Amino acid sequence: MWLASKIKQVLMVAKPGVVTLKYPFAPHPAPENYRGAPHWDHTKCVGCAGCANHCPARTILVRDLCQEIRVLLYDGARCTYCGRCAEVCPEKAITMTPRFEQATSDRNDITESLELFMLTCGRCGRCYDMEKTNAIDKLGLTGYRYDSLEARTVLRRATDTFQPKELDRTERYERPETTGD
Repeated sequence: MWLASKIKQVLMVAKPGVVTLKYPFAPHPAPENYRGAPHWDHTKCVGCAGCANHCPARTILVRDLCQEIRVLLYDGARCTYCGRCAEVCPEKAITMTPRFEQATSDRNDITESLELFMLTCGRCGRCYDMEKTNAIDKLGLTGYRYDSLEARTVLRRATDTFQPKELDRTERYERPETTGD
């Protein structure tokens, strides 16, 4: 009796043939408008940090190394590919690519870093791009940002004028070992 039911199951399963994709050997292209890994166009980026302010996973970090240099660091290990960064970018410098196979043993393979040369306003001390002055009104935090790039964490700290002391404190920042029960 059990043998007959097993034979029926085998015939039922064998009838439709192969229904799965031969994925690793014959990759299937991503559908149109698929949100994969984001890509930055450094020529369009004005350094407004809107992407970092609106990233729900906090994968985009911003640090002002001095008054003229702003670093944006994208850590793809935590990215959920939600596309929020591309939506809020005023200059459309961020686009979502169809790349989704991001497995790697080296974290630097999925990290993107932008080093932007900025100008500073003589009146308020905020950074802005020389060619695109409309982005100054779109800055989320006023002043200079001090996210910790080494610890890859967002520190919600900003000052009106650049302070090397604050930059030094974030370079020495370490994540807490325990949550303090």
